[in-house]
Amino acid sequence: MNAGELFHAYLAEYQGETAELDLQLILAHVMEVPRSWLLAHLDSPLTPPQVDSANDAFARLRAGTPLPYILGHWEFYGLDFDLTPNVLIPRPETELLVEKAIQWLGSSPERRTVADIGTGSGVIAVSIAMHVPDARILATDISIKALKVARHNAQKFHVHHKIDFLQCDLLPQHIDPLPTDSHFDLICANLPYIPTQTLHGLPVYGREPTLALDGGEDGLDLFRRLLALSTEWLAPRGALLLEIEAAQGMKALSLAYDLFAEAAIQLHKDLAGRDRLLEIHLHE
Repeated sequence: MNAGELFHAYLAEYQGETAELDLQLILAHVMEVPRSWLLAHLDSPLTPPQVDSANDAFARLRAGTPLPYILGHWEFYGLDFDLTPNVLIPRPETELLVEKAIQWLGSSPERRTVADIGTGSGVIAVSIAMHVPDARILATDISIKALKVARHNAQKFHVHHKIDFLQCDLLPQHIDPLPTDSHFDLICANLPYIPTQTLHGLPVYGREPTLALDGGEDGLDLFRRLLALSTEWLAPRGALLLEIEAAQGMKALSLAYDLFAEAAIQLHKDLAGRDRLLEIHLHE
């Protein structure tokens, strides 16, 4: 059996908006070739182990396993990150946060300490480290399994020496008052922001880690806690970049103004025109 025959056999059983692309990616993954090469060589014969691997991957796909977990990797901000089911699959919407972080650091060359809160697979921390070589980053997560994936990705892209990884709930405990050299110039976070009841009705529920999705009753539990902690951790004239759920824009703004009344605060929209990123910039 060749690749084209197996592809069409799968396509007859599997429907969906991205069915053709999903199946092409699975076959390319099994054959260990680029998708572009596969499309030009669909008549290539498959070995029995390759057919077995493809059948296993196809069965997992039909059973509802997200494609990135089957492949074990996914692209984000032009980089190919390795993934496991212990971390959230990176979304293109989060690239807006990374883009703004890199821009902010680029315009403030004297500011180089960054915290990535709830790092997951490490896509934010690693992407920043790749584009801002002299940045010093702390990446935190409550999940030790997620931190293992993040460390792996930092090593994969040779930026592990620029990132410190720490298991904790949002930010570590600190002495009071916090030493000046322990403040962060920039705090970034893509925290769980889906309201609990909403999450239970979504297809993603049970397929990606609930810990990385569940934002509590109104989806803002972790935001409230991080905003409160940030008043202590953020350096003078520092900035916060927080990804939000599209419907939470006004609530997130209100929470920010309650704690940072003198700051410059704004919402940024994603490519679909939806509220996606909350930026808080301290004046002093």
